[in-house]
Amino acid sequence: MMLIPTHHFRDIERKPEYLQPEKCVPPPHPGPVGTMWFIRDGCGIACAIVTWFLVLYAEFVVLFVMLIPSRDYVYSIVNGVVFNLLAFLALASHCRAMLTDPGAVPKGNATKEFIESLQLKPGQVVYKCPKCCSIKPDRAHHCSVCKRCIRKMDHHCPWVNNCVGENNQKYFVLFTMYIALISLHALIMVGFHFLHCFEEDWTTYGLTREGTAEARISLHEKKQPPKVSSTECSSFSPPTTVILLILLCFEGLLFLIFTSVMFGTQVHSICTDETGIERLKRKHQPRERRGSWKSVKETFGGDLSPSWLNPFSGPCDPKPLRDRDWVRQAASLSDTDNTETTEEQSEERKDEDSVEVTDE
Repeated sequence: MMLIPTHHFRDIERKPEYLQPEKCVPPPHPGPVGTMWFIRDGCGIACAIVTWFLVLYAEFVVLFVMLIPSRDYVYSIVNGVVFNLLAFLALASHCRAMLTDPGAVPKGNATKEFIESLQLKPGQVVYKCPKCCSIKPDRAHHCSVCKRCIRKMDHHCPWVNNCVGENNQKYFVLFTMYIALISLHALIMVGFHFLHCFEEDWTTYGLTREGTAEARISLHEKKQPPKVSSTECSSFSPPTTVILLILLCFEGLLFLIFTSVMFGTQVHSICTDETGIERLKRKHQPRERRGSWKSVKETFGGDLSPSWLNPFSGPCDPKPLRDRDWVRQAASLSDTDNTETTEEQSEERKDEDSVEVTDE
């Protein structure tokens, strides 16, 4: 059976001499525990700044346009506390998702000494990433923006300027959930504000210039103070208020749809124990698949509790990688390799060392 060019290319990559592990620089010593993780990407930093700006704009409109001018103090206090609490949790989740190591594989550990220390047996392979010179454990993928291999990488999100991976997926899910909630809350308040103001205050703003001038002259002659409406809709003029509310309505609707979809896809990925990249590539590799509830508990940090909604409590502590976690069986190669016959694989292994090192 002849191999197609793709198979032939993969056969060449399997040669240990192709990977040249001796050229890998040994990994640096790990930093102290709690070292901040931050990706220096211009696009990601800009998107993160825009995210904060939009949340702060919503805060400004909700507080200074709708709640503070209102004479209904109970309405203002209750909605102000709820909105600010959700906004604080959203920004806290954003910071945790952005500044948490998503599960980066040690860089440059694909050295000859490390590969030899694994003491691989015939039929076992290790994957080496040629871009960051790292041995890739199962379900790890290389991110071209972070320039690292990330364990259980789902995708790279520019809005949090980070990858969504094993260690920060909980924070990303909370971020999308809280943004969706404040967007929905803002839209509801904007709807009530429009109905209330059109009914109470803004109906008197339609006076013509002549009518307004005559009213001023009449009040000046009678030396009486102008009557003030019992309900103040905003400290801004009605046209300015309308523009601010329309912009907030557009922002809230856009982010409600976007974050709701992202929240749904992330929850689905957690429950099915399949990342977005795995869903796209459909790599059916033989691995232990956890039950949906177990996967949820590991992502959010233990049994169901209020800490699931707390961005300051982390997920379950990831277990340190052991030697066997770096090793995979030859049967776990991609589907394209599975088209080769057993006889061909046997013949190929005769020309290779007893240990296979596969570039991926």
